Parts: sequence; structure tokens; C-alpha cells
Amino acid sequence: MGEHPGARGSGKVPPAGGRKVSLFPVAEFPDATDKKSPVDIFDSGHLPDWEDTKMTDNGNPNVTTGRAKMIKRAIVFVLVFVAGITFAGTFSYALKLSNEEEFCTSCHSMKMVFQEYQQSLHYKNGSGVSATCSDCHVPKQFWPKMAAKMMAYKDVLHEFLGTIDTWEKLDEHRWDMATRVWDKMRATGSRECRGCHSFSKMDLSEQDRSARRKHGLAVDQDKSCIDCHQGIVHALPDEPDVG
Repeated sequence: MGEHPGARGSGKVPPAGGRKVSLFPVAEFPDATDKKSPVDIFDSGHLPDWEDTKMTDNGNPNVTTGRAKMIKRAIVFVLVFVAGITFAGTFSYALKLSNEEEFCTSCHSMKMVFQEYQQSLHYKNGSGVSATCSDCHVPKQFWPKMAAKMMAYKDVLHEFLGTIDTWEKLDEHRWDMATRVWDKMRATGSRECRGCHSFSKMDLSEQDRSARRKHGLAVDQDKSCIDCHQGIVHALPDEPDVG
């Protein structure tokens, strides 16, 4: 009877029945029927996260612990992703609602201003195209829009204070409010106006002689809409007496 190769030089008797002896200790698994050696783990291609995987008492990696942590991370990622999508959707919907006329005119103090707007060509005209409150008063660009939304807290404050809740109060503050808006529009080159109007798209030949001449001068002198077009939606304020 020949010498078993596994016992050569080791002094150990091979197991009965010629069973194959593993050269590596068996990794510990909760299910005793599902035992794999480290060689099997590497051959399968499913390697554990060695940095976070704890070792068993016999020095083998506890693959079950590593997988559990990977599952937890996946769950956290999914929850954060869903929360982000929900926040973005809610934020976008809130911005959309705050740009609608119903929202703008929900304050009592804005109802009088809205009546002026309804008498203007920006509300009703031959083409049937109207510009809403947000078209003129809310920037389209993201960061300028966010800045405008943040500054809107003052409107809420003055609504509670009743600063312009009557026609008399509105006329009293009209000059300050109008000049403040005009200054902002000049600083941006009438940015909101140019969302609909553009010198480059004007066919001056289709305009009457006065408009053609004035628009030509505006281009040459680098003027913007608000330099000439004031009081086209809201009533022009009376300039206060100086001295």
C-alpha cells in the first residue's frame, strides 16, 4: 500500500476514505451547511469589504458582517436619493406657485396694483399675449431669482403693517417704490423686459416714424427699455417737491 501524498513528511495520517484535506481553515458562517474556504471566496469573484469586515476567532474574514454593512450603505444611499428628489420636486413646485398671479394678488395690498395692471396693454391687447407679474418682477436666471424670492419677505412684512393697503397710502409711497424698481431695472439693462423684447429682433421698418427714430437712438446710445418706457403698467408717480 503506497504512501498517501498528503502525509509525506508530515507524520499525519490522512483521513479515511481518501477525503480531500483543505489547506485553509473554513470561514465561519451562520449556516453550517454553507461553508466556503477563503480560496472559494476569491474564486467566486465576490470579495468582501476588507476594511470594514471583522475577523472571526480563527483569523478568517467574517463575510456576513461585511455584506450587512454594504446593505446598510445601499439603504442609506437610496433614502438620501429619495429625500433629495422629494425636496427638489417640492422646491420646484413651490417656486412655480409663487410665480402665479393668484399668489401675487393673494395679498390685500396687491389688489389695487393688480387693478392698474388689468388696464394696461401688458394684460390685454390685440395679440392676446399678456405678461404676468413674475414676467416683469422675477428674474429667469436661478441665482437672481433666489435673491428676489429671499427679498420678498419685505412684502409680507408690509402686508401685515398695512403700508399700502389704501389708495391714499399707495399714492404716498408710489414714488419711492417706482424709483426703486426703475433703478433695479437700469442696473440689469431691463433684463426682465428683454425676456420678451429685443432690439435685435425688432423690424424698425414696420414701426411708425417716431418709434423707429427713438429705437434707433436707444441702440446707438445703449439705452434700455426702462429709460423711455415708464408708467406703461402702473400709474406714474408724482415727483415729490424738492425744497
